[in-house]
Amino acid sequence: MQNDTADVVWRPRTTWEGCDLGIRLLQSWLRPVFTCYLAVAVPLFCIFAATGAAVSWLPLLLIWLSKPWLDRTILFVLSRALFGRTTSPLHVWRARADVWWHQLVATLTLRRLTASRSFTQPIVQLEGLRGSELRARIGRLAARHRGVARGATQTFAAAEFALFASMFFLQVWLAPHTDADPWSDLQSMWRPAHAWVSTVEYAAIVCFLEPFYVAAGFGMYLNRRVELEAWDIEQEFRRAFAR
Repeated sequence: MQNDTADVVWRPRTTWEGCDLGIRLLQSWLRPVFTCYLAVAVPLFCIFAATGAAVSWLPLLLIWLSKPWLDRTILFVLSRALFGRTTSPLHVWRARADVWWHQLVATLTLRRLTASRSFTQPIVQLEGLRGSELRARIGRLAARHRGVARGATQTFAAAEFALFASMFFLQVWLAPHTDADPWSDLQSMWRPAHAWVSTVEYAAIVCFLEPFYVAAGFGMYLNRRVELEAWDIEQEFRRAFAR
């Protein structure tokens, strides 16, 4: 990585400040990130929604399982934005072999169960390492930082659950009540006739929150590399000798 060309002032930050760095980067490039992400996520979620005719809860499960795969598109756009490069869906399509299909099985299985995946995914996706080299690199960068990465995952999971529960129960409260038993009204929301609304709600929440989650992990990753590789000192030297 040519860190001297990045549109960021490198300096030592705490791990949580690293999260904020990633969020700030996302805020600066909000339109291209969401444009590319939604161009991939919306058609996929529509396909998942169609499975609800067979099993009402299946679309929600498929959306949940697909999040690490969708994160790869967000990370691709953010990694280019770091160097001031705007990304369009066409750029994502041209890089689809690396963005979508590289390590697909691991992305949908092991990565899905990794609580610190927002922090380790940039190592996997951007550094091009494999096997023992990749494991050693993850161990070195993640040393003493997995706790914060897992805390960020739990925070976003709690936010996702709170938003979904709020929208789900609002749907229950606003629906016409045909039975004196409130539990019957709650159960009716999972019938195929109503389950698609919950699918749309959950898909909307994932579309909104996931870029912020990925950006926070990317910021932690960048901050960790500043710590280990002294990017801030290198940047100052380059600026001094460029004068």
